[in-house]
Amino acid sequence: MNMSQYWLLVETWLSKYSLQVVGAIAILVLGWIAAKLLRNFFKKLLVKASVEQTIIGFLSNLIYGLLITIVILMALGQLNVETGSLIAIIGAAGLAIGFALRDSLSNFAAGIMIIFFKIFKVGDYIEGSGTAGVVEEIHIFVTKLKSPDNKVIYVPNGGLIAGVIVNYSEKDTRRVDMVFGISYDDDIDKAKGILAGILENDSRVLKDPAPQIVLSALADSSVNFNVRPWVNSADYWGVYFDTTEAVKKRFDVEGISIPYPQRDVHLYQQGNNN
Repeated sequence: MNMSQYWLLVETWLSKYSLQVVGAIAILVLGWIAAKLLRNFFKKLLVKASVEQTIIGFLSNLIYGLLITIVILMALGQLNVETGSLIAIIGAAGLAIGFALRDSLSNFAAGIMIIFFKIFKVGDYIEGSGTAGVVEEIHIFVTKLKSPDNKVIYVPNGGLIAGVIVNYSEKDTRRVDMVFGISYDDDIDKAKGILAGILENDSRVLKDPAPQIVLSALADSSVNFNVRPWVNSADYWGVYFDTTEAVKKRFDVEGISIPYPQRDVHLYQQGNNN
């Protein structure tokens, strides 16, 4: 093929497909611009929603990639390229990847839910998925906890979302539930007064809501009081431990006993019939 024949072939191809080529280029350029604008718009929405930067970057890039893929397929369609089989291949590949990474995708989706719905935040003490601890970091796939004995626990987000999550730090105040038993021979009013005095002398115990001290049960071996003061969440364990110790010491001084579980056994001697 000489040069004149080559240029003739090029001119023929251009005259036949020039509009499609121009259209495809226009689709690529405009589609690329639109994809960038939509990505930036989506980023701004996530920033306003106070979403973690790691999540913002991942989601915006994911959306941008999907938009660019759509633009390329549209440009190929403008050139009369059969895209049906290509879409089928992409779909099959996506399905295979999704099936292989189903657990990771589940954890990722759970991480998105945790961040968007603000189920808990860094610094909260939570219980979930069979463990408990202070939230140190929230990642896309896992949440990092620190247990009370200073162990680091990585919990998959999917496991957290799948079960019940108890957030002990979300509210500013908590009620401390304690039970103290006295002997049936002890003075109920005296014991109740001692319990009330211990709570009144503790500055960490809130006045509103007022502490509750009620006789809750006539048990097998003791008369039980439910003692329920309200405290700031940060003071929960301090009040719990200090009140327990104070009650024991005051009961000892005031002569009020904390009975052991006991059982009365009656023996009957059968007479000799011989």
